[in-house]
Amino acid sequence: MTFALKTPPLLKKGDSVAAVSPSWGGPAAVPHRYIISKKQFEETFGLKVVEMPHTRSAVKWLDKNPKARAEDINAAVKNPDIKAIITTIGGEDSVRLLPYLDYRAISENPKFFIGYSDTTALHFAFLKAGVSSIYGPAFLPTFGENGGIFDYVRDSLNKVLFTGKISGEIKPSDEWTNEFLDWKNPENQKKKRKRLKNSGYRFIQGKTPVQGRLIGGCLEVLEMIKATPVWPDKKVWKDCIFFIDLSEEAPTPTYIVRCLRNYAAAGILKRIKGILVGRPCNVPIRDFDKYDKAFIRAVRDEAGLDIPIVTRMDFGHTDPICSLPYGALAQIDPVRETVSLI
Repeated sequence: MTFALKTPPLLKKGDSVAAVSPSWGGPAAVPHRYIISKKQFEETFGLKVVEMPHTRSAVKWLDKNPKARAEDINAAVKNPDIKAIITTIGGEDSVRLLPYLDYRAISENPKFFIGYSDTTALHFAFLKAGVSSIYGPAFLPTFGENGGIFDYVRDSLNKVLFTGKISGEIKPSDEWTNEFLDWKNPENQKKKRKRLKNSGYRFIQGKTPVQGRLIGGCLEVLEMIKATPVWPDKKVWKDCIFFIDLSEEAPTPTYIVRCLRNYAAAGILKRIKGILVGRPCNVPIRDFDKYDKAFIRAVRDEAGLDIPIVTRMDFGHTDPICSLPYGALAQIDPVRETVSLI
């Protein structure tokens, strides 16, 4: 074990969870989508959503007040009646909240903190505080899913929140989609997005099974938090499995290679055991191979490493998504072509 994190207490039906908006003010911008996401979440999980003072604040106001956004998280952490904290959506500036977070309170009151994308910056704040958080669903994009929450999302999050029995294979979803229907048009909420048959993960490199603790997030946000106080020491990366999410801005294969070169130069790539990559978003399927080749170029050809790499996984900026707990022990088996939590 390279690092140990506190695991938050499990939830039970009827518990309260906080909805927070640490980045973009989505609930104010598309209120009908947010209302539906709350309803579908409460009905699916049997939990009560509690809004913090600025959850529904205007987009421009939130942009100008990162301290207020951080205070919502601090208040939710300290409130004994709130058992988990879930982000409404991502954005692009959660890094601005880092100076205002109460790291001691986070450490002393471990709670599930859940979200993805820009929320990566806040996950690393919880990591710094020694608490395991969950790279997983958010209200508007995931719980607001047209036609109801995916079973794949429900089943994965249920295991984490209510049972704690997370061990087992992380199987691919049966189908997936990244079709976007404009949220600002309420009529679109009645339309189900087009689903595609999932052809499974791609094990593009590696021959030997490996195990390691999960750490990672959205690639572009990871670049934002480097050299900040929440960026982990190199020793934290030792023997980890690095999961990488690619945002809806569709970073190019060239950008990916450049980022990975940094991890190689920093001595991080040679410390990790393997890499998991989420399915690219807003990228034509015909171009997926270009992304696979980018990872092979940076890791094998340039860094000289034959660690396992698995791509096109169901997390991050795709739907449906699984929930990945930071610090959980994972295994990549290139022989059986499986990814599991231990």
